[in-house]
Amino acid sequence: MTEMPIALPARSRRQAEILAAARRRVEAEGWDALSMRTLAAELGIRAPSLYKHLPSKDAVRTQLLIDAFAQMGQACWHAIEADASVPALLRAYRATAAESPELYRLATTGPLDRAALPGGLEEWSGQPFFTVIGDPVIAQALWAATHGLTILELDGRLPPGSDVEAAWEELAEAFSSGVAD
Repeated sequence: MTEMPIALPARSRRQAEILAAARRRVEAEGWDALSMRTLAAELGIRAPSLYKHLPSKDAVRTQLLIDAFAQMGQACWHAIEADASVPALLRAYRATAAESPELYRLATTGPLDRAALPGGLEEWSGQPFFTVIGDPVIAQALWAATHGLTILELDGRLPPGSDVEAAWEELAEAFSSGVAD
């Protein structure tokens, strides 16, 4: 199931370039710092030219969300394909968030316009939690706890001296008893 069962929207070469630049800027400065004007300047074009390829900042956001869900889903599916365990799933989730922290924040904080996403993408991305756990409520609790620890770690919000590795191990252990056979 590692392969995405949904077709993602096709992108032109120029759209891909624009989105790569947007992603770099978001990772460097956060979503709020991105504007179509700064994005155009980075690409060496005028802002109105961007609108020929992506009609708005919201369209850029939607495409980055698609990338974020696809990236997280692929990492999690790949991890559990090799080792269908809670620790393997959590390692993949944590590593993916750490690799692209601002993209992770964009995808997991604030309102989500689900209607703008390709149908089934969000579900496919989260399915590894259910696949490993087997119970939808416990899987959702695991995802919520995983997200909580992830964002606390990314934001440096755990108390000074916290043993982050031990916290991840305890989280995995706490949910491992619910693993589907």
